[in-house]
Amino acid sequence: MKDAKILLIEGRHTEVPSFAPDLQKKGFEVVIVQSGGEAAKRLEKIAPHLAVVNAASLRSSGVRICQSLREKDSKLPIILVITSDVEVEKDVADSVLVLPFTSQKLANRIKPLLPSDGKNVIHVGPIRLDVEKRRVKCLSKSSKLTPRLITLLRILLDHHGEVVERESLFKRVWDTNYTGDTRTLDVHVSWLRRAIEIDPTNPRFLKTIRGVGYRLDV
Repeated sequence: MKDAKILLIEGRHTEVPSFAPDLQKKGFEVVIVQSGGEAAKRLEKIAPHLAVVNAASLRSSGVRICQSLREKDSKLPIILVITSDVEVEKDVADSVLVLPFTSQKLANRIKPLLPSDGKNVIHVGPIRLDVEKRRVKCLSKSSKLTPRLITLLRILLDHHGEVVERESLFKRVWDTNYTGDTRTLDVHVSWLRRAIEIDPTNPRFLKTIRGVGYRLDV
């Protein structure tokens, strides 16, 4: 996305270099704040496309800052930067980077999280589906999808919070009236879980409603 605005939450500890100059060189508009509290207060006014929390420069884990940003704007993509001695849950941010790394690696993490220049982007809760790029982003995971998986996810997103019956889902995804064997639907659901779930074996979002169908909880 051109002219993307990045909110950079960064302290002034000299042992951790600032990311601002390199991000600006790469064409991003960078707004720097020096605390999580200031970021939360100014978030609505700044209206960034993405936030980078340089927790290493703040000598913190950055978890509370990420949580406060999520409370203000649940759809704001967040990249958390930490040192190797800090452990955080993977879903605290959309992407977690451990120092040291190059500015190019940071830029590579930023780009998939930005809104597409196209209009074919569906954003519901933490799930962001870019139909044009055939890519889904959910929490810290980013995956490429087949056209059929995109169709499946779009239906579930359109009916999020509702139970979609197996036969109905199968008919719409495979464009058929035959529902004698819907096991291939289960296979595709398992593939979709690998794409969006942190733990596909214990799904947080895509739930099986036994004997009925599936429900996407976002």
